[in-house]
Amino acid sequence: MLFDFDGTLTLPGALDFPAIKQEICCPHEIPVLEFIEGQPAERRSLLLEVLNLREALAAEESQPNEGAEKCLSELKRRGILFGIHTRNSLLSVQRALGKFRRVWAEDFRAIMTRDDSLPKPHPDGVIKASSKMGVSAEELMVVGDYRFDIIAGSSAGACTVLLTNGKNPVLLPGDPEPDHVVDHLEEILDLL
Repeated sequence: MLFDFDGTLTLPGALDFPAIKQEICCPHEIPVLEFIEGQPAERRSLLLEVLNLREALAAEESQPNEGAEKCLSELKRRGILFGIHTRNSLLSVQRALGKFRRVWAEDFRAIMTRDDSLPKPHPDGVIKASSKMGVSAEELMVVGDYRFDIIAGSSAGACTVLLTNGKNPVLLPGDPEPDHVVDHLEEILDLL
């Protein structure tokens, strides 16, 4: 299983994307990483510093999502490999994982960040994570709370699960349909 991080394994809302976009003057319709990548080199490094700082602050405030530790502990008990695929930095993931009580970074077979692969929705991270986990992408179940997770997983040939956290999901026309939709992480255990 390959999990998104923010809003999936952690409670939604720790990262304030509208505030980040406002701070770096990123247009609403452009994703943050893509906007930063399109900037001149000297501006790009400044914007990445802002993003890294915002992520670090959010990591300090983040909490495990409802059912995340129970779900991961049960996967561990069953011997099912799991990993993380995120557009965040490794440092912010490590800091946020420090808030978990029953799961540690070492429990994840792969932690793929923006430093390891092309960012979602590109399937590169899913493919690299599957290789690191010793399985094919088709053997993975990709779980995430945003359309980029479903696009990346579907493009790599993985089974996809959209986590709604009890809210209406945001998918756009032309996006691949997720294979499964769940409101809470613990529901994933019933899919196995």
